[in-house]
Amino acid sequence: MYGSRSPGLTFMSMSISLLICYLTFAFSGVVGAAEKPPPKERITVGAEEEVLLLPWGVRLPARVDTGAATTSLDARNLTVKGNMAEFRLPEEYGGLQMRLPVVAWRHVRSAEYRERRPVVEMEFCFGSKRIRGRVNLNDRARVKYPLIIGRNLLKYGYIVDCTQSNTAPPSCPEPAAR
Repeated sequence: MYGSRSPGLTFMSMSISLLICYLTFAFSGVVGAAEKPPPKERITVGAEEEVLLLPWGVRLPARVDTGAATTSLDARNLTVKGNMAEFRLPEEYGGLQMRLPVVAWRHVRSAEYRERRPVVEMEFCFGSKRIRGRVNLNDRARVKYPLIIGRNLLKYGYIVDCTQSNTAPPSCPEPAAR
């Protein structure tokens, strides 16, 4: 019986062949393709945008600044007591008194100065996305925009087109009921 195969050997070689095919397709992305997460939604924003502070619903004009590492908010009459930052938003934006826990301190430097600022976490509606991020607090009374959107928030799927303005008004869905 030279040259004949046993039925067990044929079944085993077929099983091995099928396993190799399956693994080849699985690692090439054909099998299990439905399990991959969808690509991140990218939102194009301009150099100036309107942002909503949540849950307060306060609308603020913001400068989108890819040169700023961290987002910065205009905090008037800022005091830090223990681990809590107390401040007021500018009057032209409601003058809301806020009290938030300090999660870190940030050393900020510019051409004119160096300073240490408290950092808090806040939630924003920026374009159609609800995002939570860290914000350093300082008095921005002398500048045009009460909010600077830095790279720490832009990394959540935003593309900046500096030739545009107000391209992504806040349009976040309502949060799910708890």
